[in-house]
Amino acid sequence: MSLFLFKRLVTLIATLIGTSVVVFLVLEILPGNAAQILMGPDASPEAVEALTKKLGIDRPAMERYWDWISGLLTGDLGLSYAYSTPVGELVAERLALTVPLALMAMTITTAIALVAGIYAAAKHNKAGDVSIMAASQIGIAIPNFWFAILLILLFSVHLGWFSAGGFNGWSEGIWDGIKSLMLPALSLAVVQSAILARITRSAVLEVLREDFVRTARAKGVSQRGALWGHVLRNAMIPVVTIMGLQFAELLAGTIVVESVFYLPGLGRLIFQSISNRDLIVVRNCVMLLAAMVVIVNFVVDLLYAAIDPRVKASDI
Repeated sequence: MSLFLFKRLVTLIATLIGTSVVVFLVLEILPGNAAQILMGPDASPEAVEALTKKLGIDRPAMERYWDWISGLLTGDLGLSYAYSTPVGELVAERLALTVPLALMAMTITTAIALVAGIYAAAKHNKAGDVSIMAASQIGIAIPNFWFAILLILLFSVHLGWFSAGGFNGWSEGIWDGIKSLMLPALSLAVVQSAILARITRSAVLEVLREDFVRTARAKGVSQRGALWGHVLRNAMIPVVTIMGLQFAELLAGTIVVESVFYLPGLGRLIFQSISNRDLIVVRNCVMLLAAMVVIVNFVVDLLYAAIDPRVKASDI
């Protein structure tokens, strides 16, 4: 187990280093000058040059890269060009919304998808299976923002159960915060649950055809007992893979939904920072999201070994 964990940690660190280099270089080659954008098109060249030196963006790229990496390791993410606020504070404030939103959406996705996928596999080629697969196909085709608008019309405008948008913060109470994020979480979960339900169904059906399942059934184990006692765990590896990718996508892909519900999350911060040419915020946010994706994949690898010890043995 120690060798398996060591190899995964080395891969994690190498991926993070490579990602940091790519993120820095991509933002370096973008056209435009942050100082010029902050001061406006009518600013004098002398003023733009002075602000460029103040922001430190006239220094060599290698020097700025090492300063950035050192700041990441020590928790000093620098000062935002546009907000004149520490980037760490901006990111922490937005993550307090984006992470709970992603967790809520992933919880809803998992609950719907596992139940629907297992039920569809158990009713293979029957009415229940066909109905769930048809519903999942519709779910995949529905854009998140369009479904979000429908949820607002139904639950906010007509029923008045939830607010149409905005977030007052967790200081107003946990329940109020959950209610504010419920509709955005549902709108994010509809597509993800449709995809995961189809993956779950396919994985369960594949395991159901294995010899050990037929042996268990021949020994008198009921279909439900074989499904929950033998099939589900063996079918979880592809399901866990997709769940990890989906959670990473939920963390990184909430910009549109946050805009629909006017939520001050990390996605809107990135969008606003790109518009303001606030590269230090963009760089740190993109690196943070990339690190989250890498760490989620690392956790998924560890879950592989916990679910199926053969994965760990084959890797060693």
